[in-house]
Amino acid sequence: MDAQVEQLWQVANILGIVVVLAVALLLTILVLLVHRIRKRVAAIKATLIAIKANTADTALITTTAGGVEAVLAEGLEHHLFLGRVLDKVRS
Repeated sequence: MDAQVEQLWQVANILGIVVVLAVALLLTILVLLVHRIRKRVAAIKATLIAIKANTADTALITTTAGGVEAVLAEGLEHHLFLGRVLDKVRS
């Protein structure tokens, strides 16, 4: 074989090895990123399930609000009553 042809084959082989290594590196990076994405998606899914469980009883908010309003009204009545009684006691 001619020396120039042999040199071209060596360059082609070296370039081939570099391309194979680059592809292997890029595929490894891709696999790592897919693994990280899969893990984070699982964490987000778990968070969404927890949110669903936390907000399952939102229908009770209106009932609770009515009870809070009743307690506040009762407290206001006591406040007004005590204000009248204390004014009479002080005088």
